[in-house]
Amino acid sequence: MNPIAIRLLCQQLVAPQFSDPAEVVSYMGAMQAQEYRMMRWAVEMRTRRPSAKSFKRAFGSGRIIRLHLMRGTWQLVTAEDYWMMIGLCAPKAIAVTKGWMSSNRISIPDEELMRVREILAQTAADLGSATKEDLVRALAEKDINMDDHRLSYHIRMAEMSGTLCSGDLLPMKATYALTANKVKPTAQMYKDEALMRFTRKYFQSRQPATLEDFVWWSGLNISDCRRGIELLGNTIHVERWKDRDFYLTDECRSRGFRKGKFLLIPPYDEYLISYKSRDIVLPPEHRHHAHNNSGIFQPVISYDGTICGNWSPFKDDCQATFFEDAPSPQDISEAWQAYKDYREK
Repeated sequence: MNPIAIRLLCQQLVAPQFSDPAEVVSYMGAMQAQEYRMMRWAVEMRTRRPSAKSFKRAFGSGRIIRLHLMRGTWQLVTAEDYWMMIGLCAPKAIAVTKGWMSSNRISIPDEELMRVREILAQTAADLGSATKEDLVRALAEKDINMDDHRLSYHIRMAEMSGTLCSGDLLPMKATYALTANKVKPTAQMYKDEALMRFTRKYFQSRQPATLEDFVWWSGLNISDCRRGIELLGNTIHVERWKDRDFYLTDECRSRGFRKGKFLLIPPYDEYLISYKSRDIVLPPEHRHHAHNNSGIFQPVISYDGTICGNWSPFKDDCQATFFEDAPSPQDISEAWQAYKDYREK
């Protein structure tokens, strides 16, 4: 087994199979969207012809939704999967968020939570797409003033309740829409059905991956993760590699990998954040170049799937530094040109 080659293929980072950004998000199940500008490249670099305008169309039409969800962090999901994800992941995410609130000595009574949520929802409904500044003004008109930290928890809880989701895609600022006006209601899915679908999406796009990887990424209880794997039955199997058990699906991609390719990977990308143990692609001695212990991830460069350097996404010229030997680092110009073309298309 060549786990790096398989991950590159299954994560659509080489030989991508999709042209539509919404198809990429659907295939991945959910994608980390912590960095508002770079989440677009994270999706588009997994398409055949990356285009910033293509992502904007999919996002603006509501086919791709951004919200706080798994692990209480920002995610991209499709409108098609939205309600399934809310039903499956929100209860645990809300519990995690309440734990953060408690550690920050923030207590929000239910009465305040519901009153503020009503105002946020009404403002989003009235404006169609509201910025955080719009929400602050609407609350102030009702004589409600709070610091940004407290407000962020209110917004987050409104998202995880299925009340608010992403609005229009602006260059720099996140916006919020009323979910009822953006995402069509769907029939409630039984938990086992949702869990099986969710588990399949994870392993088809992240394989080979361990049970511990899945637990970390999903934010679900280990019993639910085991149940999800069990529900996949004989469509998934275990392979032992370097004293670890990895799960692979029977439809695992193994053809299409070609050596000699640099990738400019955005911060918080699924190539790293999908796994609890990242040593397969990230040499442990260089971990601090990719992320710190507080969960802050940096833009990284991979060569043939191994993380070997950092890059600067918002510069006019390619600025790259290497901490791991990479053959012909000057060849990164091709990857930089692909990124520039994406921004212009």
